Amino acid sequence: MKFQCVSLFICALLVGESCGSQMKLSRLDRWVRTGFQYLKLNLCRRVSLPESECKKFSHLHLSGVAVYVSESNSAGKVLAILPDSYFTGTVPSKSADSSVDDESRTNEELYPGASAHDAVLVLDPSPGESFGHPVVLFYVNFNITKKKCAHMDGIYLGEECLTMAVKTRCQNQLKRRRSRSDRMVSRARARRSTMGRIGRMEHSSGHCEIHFLPLVVGVRDSNRTQCLRCVGHPDFARCPEPLPQSSPNIPISSCELNKNTRRCHQQRLATHLSCRLYQTCDHAVLLSGGWQEQITYQRHVQNLQLFYQMLRNNGFHKDHIKTFFAGNGQVAAKETDGMYPATEKEVIRNHISYICRKQHCADTLVLYLSSPTRNDGTMLLWDRNNNGIADLKERYSVGELLSDLAGCRARRVLLFVEQSYSGVLSKRLMGSLKHLNVVLLNGLPWVDTAEFWASLHPSQCLIDHLSKSSATPRLVDSAQGLLNVTLAGAPCNSTPPLTEAEVRKEYMGCQNLPTALWYQKRPKSDNSRN
Repeated sequence: MKFQCVSLFICALLVGESCGSQMKLSRLDRWVRTGFQYLKLNLCRRVSLPESECKKFSHLHLSGVAVYVSESNSAGKVLAILPDSYFTGTVPSKSADSSVDDESRTNEELYPGASAHDAVLVLDPSPGESFGHPVVLFYVNFNITKKKCAHMDGIYLGEECLTMAVKTRCQNQLKRRRSRSDRMVSRARARRSTMGRIGRMEHSSGHCEIHFLPLVVGVRDSNRTQCLRCVGHPDFARCPEPLPQSSPNIPISSCELNKNTRRCHQQRLATHLSCRLYQTCDHAVLLSGGWQEQITYQRHVQNLQLFYQMLRNNGFHKDHIKTFFAGNGQVAAKETDGMYPATEKEVIRNHISYICRKQHCADTLVLYLSSPTRNDGTMLLWDRNNNGIADLKERYSVGELLSDLAGCRARRVLLFVEQSYSGVLSKRLMGSLKHLNVVLLNGLPWVDTAEFWASLHPSQCLIDHLSKSSATPRLVDSAQGLLNVTLAGAPCNSTPPLTEAEVRKEYMGCQNLPTALWYQKRPKSDNSRN
């Protein structure tokens, strides 16, 4: 549903219409303003955030915060499911084979460990940034006594209790201040065993802050309809512009052979046709997962188009630019030429690995990464089974990306990153001997990466263009050498200078390789085959 609310009351009615309930203006206003004050005063006491983030929150105005709200439907309460949720037990996915069983079970059974609440409120203090970044999630419970609300570390509002949500099994939560009795018990256990359970918990990794909008569903809603909606109001930040769907989006898992339709059809990626004999080319992979419709915006498509056009202007052939974006039905058919859904993780990894492993296939390999990202650098692709949790097939970790790029045979691998937590990838690359030809361009403000590089000229040196930014990264000598060329690999300071025709013919796009050069550098095992 796409709408622009002109008043808080109208917005509340629209939210209620989607989830089967209505919300009073005064009640919602009370929640938002209470939660906002709590965010400014207490967030950095509850979770561990960088000093810069805490300083930013202390000067925050309500007009800079996007507000999302949900209320329970008449059938019961709601659950808030996060893509990086830590629930005990296995969460079954909703596939075609298990749909009959799932319909007879409540979401509380499908999400063991999740607690039900009367409503959910989310405040996003950075609505202009891509996810993940810290957001504040409050559970709202009705008919709770003041004593019980205090026991839940909540905020008592007379009629409701607001409780700030944090992820479980994370370092911040386990290191929270304990009572005197807890400390005495801890000392006693430590005397009995220096490797006790408390000691192990203290060293657990992870952070408690929440980085994504949750999937908020009714306890008895077998369709898992998202009840969380952005509230458009002059006092709050403007709601992000959603990407309108061109066709109904159905889960990939329901596209079975006996139900195959044009909507289920996916164009196959013929990776083996990407590398031709006696030829080397420039290749690119553009990856923008999106994760779900609610955090997939029009600007994500615009950034992809900007970067794609820049590659075309620099000689990249359209057949050698592979774009993986969102799920099914997020982009109109006329815009999907050469675009594939980001639902097939193995297809993405196999394509990158094939380009890297094939001798002489790629001269320059460009990766543009623009996906929602966890704080460990893991990219979220797309929630293909619509269960709200990112399983192994729906996330692309830093380790997996580095494995796909290890020992890449391209002359240079350029990573253009427009997402959060790229520092994790940067640190892993700095200490690796298997990625000496890989350069991570993450020193720019990540929200402007596509726009910044859109003006790159075919004859312009990469390092010269990079120097135009006020946030130029520090580069090691090897990285400077890899960037002291154009995007197509042409030298920048040749004497005499190369003409535009020479650059286009000898460097841009594809070049034919001499037979002798092809066989000279091929592995011995390939030369010995008859």
